[in-house]
Amino acid sequence: MTGFIGGGNMAEALIKGLVKDGKKNIIVSEPVEERRRYLENCYGVKTTASNIEVVNSSTIIVLAIKPQNIREVLEEIKDLVSEKHIIVSIVAGISLNFIKQYLKTDKLIRAMPNFAATVGESMTVLALCECLEMKILAPVRDIFMSVGKVLTLPESYMNLVTALSGSGPGFLCYIVEQFINVATELGFSDDIAKELIVQTVIGTAKLLDSGMPPDKIRLKVTSPGGTTEAGLKVLAESNLKDIIFKTVQEASKRAKELSIQEDTCF
Repeated sequence: MTGFIGGGNMAEALIKGLVKDGKKNIIVSEPVEERRRYLENCYGVKTTASNIEVVNSSTIIVLAIKPQNIREVLEEIKDLVSEKHIIVSIVAGISLNFIKQYLKTDKLIRAMPNFAATVGESMTVLALCECLEMKILAPVRDIFMSVGKVLTLPESYMNLVTALSGSGPGFLCYIVEQFINVATELGFSDDIAKELIVQTVIGTAKLLDSGMPPDKIRLKVTSPGGTTEAGLKVLAESNLKDIIFKTVQEASKRAKELSIQEDTCF
């Protein structure tokens, strides 16, 4: 049995992916009755108001709660968690060492999915204790593979992961917003501008996903003296790389600050 403590949006995305893959042996604890009914009706999973029931019923337990609630939940379940359990945390900013202070198991995995999990296209990074065997990791990978792609990296990379793939959808959508705004300022209706830009982004993403490197795609659409070359010259002169570097650096710095606060100060 796979258990979720917390039934919010990311938990729902993972449940949806698991159910789509044919796995329905799922229990979810959620304090809001209306939300419990929704999850039961939509996905056919068992729900409860009790975190204790999830721990007693499950082998894999996904902590899908807000950071400010993590200490309270760990205190509640710590005497019930044993080496038979695999604990997976998707709680932002909370380290494995923090969780290990409470729970009597080394089977701890930290996961950073992103918002695209809601459409089955997440980029998830897993960090785990070095002692963890692959047979223990495999069923956890399957959970996140059900909503996209998965990488395993040392936990020391998690702040940078947060800045790149965690915050990345926000950064990319900001750029898309600006393209749409410019297109409307230059004469297109909002609907036409959105269709032109969004489909261009989708098509380019599929080209990238096919394995074609971004520089090769760029060269294929850049003719000498053509329109793409003229526009790329402006991007180069504006030092776009430096802007992106500073954006990711600042987001990574903030992720580090928040993880320190959340591990020690709430």
